[in-house]
Amino acid sequence: MINRNALLMLSTVVFFALSHTATAGQLPKNIEEMRVSKAGQTLPHVVNRYQAINETLEVKLQQATDELSVTEMAAQQGHRLWQQAVRDVQSGHDDDRSLYWSRLGMRNTLKQDRAGFNIADWQREILVNAVEKSSRGFSDIEFDPNTHIHILVTGFDPFFLDRNIGQSNPSGLAALALDGYRFNVNGKVAQIETVMIPVRFNDFDNGIIESLLTPFYRNNSLDMLFTISMGRDNFDIERFPGRNRSADAPDNLNVLTGASHRNPKAPLFNGGTSNDGKLNGPEFVQFSLPVEQMQAVKGRWTVKDNRQVRSLSRGQFTASSLAELQNEISVEGSGGGYLSNEISYRSILLRDQFNLNLPVGHIHTPRVKGYDAQTEAEIVEQIKAMIAAAATSL
Repeated sequence: MINRNALLMLSTVVFFALSHTATAGQLPKNIEEMRVSKAGQTLPHVVNRYQAINETLEVKLQQATDELSVTEMAAQQGHRLWQQAVRDVQSGHDDDRSLYWSRLGMRNTLKQDRAGFNIADWQREILVNAVEKSSRGFSDIEFDPNTHIHILVTGFDPFFLDRNIGQSNPSGLAALALDGYRFNVNGKVAQIETVMIPVRFNDFDNGIIESLLTPFYRNNSLDMLFTISMGRDNFDIERFPGRNRSADAPDNLNVLTGASHRNPKAPLFNGGTSNDGKLNGPEFVQFSLPVEQMQAVKGRWTVKDNRQVRSLSRGQFTASSLAELQNEISVEGSGGGYLSNEISYRSILLRDQFNLNLPVGHIHTPRVKGYDAQTEAEIVEQIKAMIAAAATSL
């Protein structure tokens, strides 16, 4: 079931927004949404896999008569998309891409299609945000009270799509494959719940990770957290995430931060409204995953405890301890200088701010070029085994 609290919050936003002056119109497509046309021509079987859900959204938007019901409808259709993608993958269709492209198609519909009433731009933004949250699994995190070990896993959207419009992301496939997965460990039942994270700097600057994790950290209701992304040749467990961005690579909106190895930049926090606007924390933090158990898993790829970092004064080196990094300015954490590193840093920093003794860390998967169903299925199976092995330490 979709989280009713999430719907209530969305409806409340709409209710208070009703005092605004409404003008009919359309919202322009952003860079990410504009790629849908090319993807549809190049990968029609991928892009149109969930076309029926978008068609239902179009019809319901045209039939809508008020803001509250249309917002709930958008959230429900987004949730339907997430659930369908999860069912698909767990039935053997090892492809994360249809979820990504279908979400963008739904965003385009909500931004530009005719509605059944005089809908304003700010109302369209609310509908787009409703689909964003629900189609990423954010409204679908429900741990069964009869399970004993609660594990949260995050994956990422495909990225670098201007290089390869057909690019997949094994971490996203893992998120879809593992959502709701249960297994037995030491006489206890463990359950995994998952979400999909956008590859967009602005979402991170506006606190998407902190908003996701704060309720779980505040209630101490998680037993383990894995953030996952696509990385290098083998599996890397990233020991020392760094605070700063330094990658000169664009996000999915083709945004560049201006950061580099010579000019690392701290990310923002909550849109830059807190203190000096920068994310405040130590230059490096350390994971708390049971890496030895995870390395013991046999599979096609080796599993590395990656301690390699980069600092302004020392360049790239292998750190032996967090104490060694205390006086360094971070350029790259073990996970690099992009959002893979940042999600790990933010999740560990927030855990430390809540003073929790919780295993948290980042898995970089082997990279794939484009899409490779067999290789990605094997990556997911090894991830599943690594998480199960890690759970034995609890």
